[in-house]
Amino acid sequence: MNWKFWQKENKDTKPKKKKSRSREWVDAILFAVIAATIIRVFFIEAYTIPTGSMERSLLIGDFLFVSKVNYGPRVPMTPVAFPFAHHTMPLTGTKAYWDGVQWKYRRLPGLSEIKRNDVVVFNYPQGDTVALEIQDVDYYKMVRSEGWDAINKHYTVVSRPVDKRENYIKRCIGIAGDVISMKDGLVSVNGKPEKLKSTGQMTYAVTFKTADINFSVFEDLGFNISEDINQSSPNTYSFTGTEPMMDKVSKLDFVQSVKEVTQPEGYQEKDVFPFDPKRNWNADNFGPILIPKKGMTVQLDSASMPLYERSIRIYEGNKLEKAGTGWLINGKPATSYTFKMDYYWMMGDNRHNSLDSRYWGFVPEDHIVGKALFIWMSYNTNGSFFNKIRWNRLLRGIN
Repeated sequence: MNWKFWQKENKDTKPKKKKSRSREWVDAILFAVIAATIIRVFFIEAYTIPTGSMERSLLIGDFLFVSKVNYGPRVPMTPVAFPFAHHTMPLTGTKAYWDGVQWKYRRLPGLSEIKRNDVVVFNYPQGDTVALEIQDVDYYKMVRSEGWDAINKHYTVVSRPVDKRENYIKRCIGIAGDVISMKDGLVSVNGKPEKLKSTGQMTYAVTFKTADINFSVFEDLGFNISEDINQSSPNTYSFTGTEPMMDKVSKLDFVQSVKEVTQPEGYQEKDVFPFDPKRNWNADNFGPILIPKKGMTVQLDSASMPLYERSIRIYEGNKLEKAGTGWLINGKPATSYTFKMDYYWMMGDNRHNSLDSRYWGFVPEDHIVGKALFIWMSYNTNGSFFNKIRWNRLLRGIN
């Protein structure tokens, strides 16, 4: 018996056409791209370490997985972009995004807040303006050195949205509301000195008792002879190393003295934040600096404006103008300002080889990308054939 007698037979019904092999490949690739993009934007992304600013915590050639979930995934602010390209197309060198559509900063709930000493990936705060011919040089530093007209005349200058600025990785030294200062190379957070951990590096002057030195001894102590040791006088060398490493150096019988090298207090370094001629600050001596916190109000005067002017104008998008002895914010007289975002102070563990908050100030919360979790691969370009991969660093967590 035919139990489907109630169904009207459709003589025009045709069997579905099977997808071609090429169509199946296109669908599979499209699905893979969409899935990988969602994972990359909202969950986890791979990064590489290009410079030595975090040595010895992170080495050049380390490949990291960075969690977007820990601090909350940032909703894309520039949603129309080529998949897997950051700001520049790999072959053509053209822009990899379209900034005709811009979304406001939003962040989904995360597992935790940023904590002091977290290793954080973020967009370079001063990367809003770039000279395309020399993208690895800070535009604002060039302007301070050569002037606006000279830079704009000789280079192609472009602006970039927040999420398309260069990615940096540093250690969070101070969170919103903290007071940061530094004296003789030692950072203080809220008045409490915070010594570098075992992986933090400083510069030391090492004087030997003799000029006849077997430098292979220092390789056994973990130094890279060509990168970490440089001669400054016949018997004195400049060493870059951690405190435990330098303690071992000082105990060698042919070493006369080991002295940490820092810039003198009161010496002014013009490229140190906030670039204020009234502040005699340098990379080893600065502060105190109050890190802005969402809802915090500061008075606007000649002392505070060098510290907070960029945050008010660039990061929080206000029109800021000097009017006589006072200030106008969005056309209205203002004697104070209340911050809309949290900010952070980031520094590299290799203190004398790091471009960090000492040179460009605060990192706004909308620039935060994620938390560095672990090293999945480490590749040593200077290693021999069988030692290109640093096997002892694979799958190592980041502390």
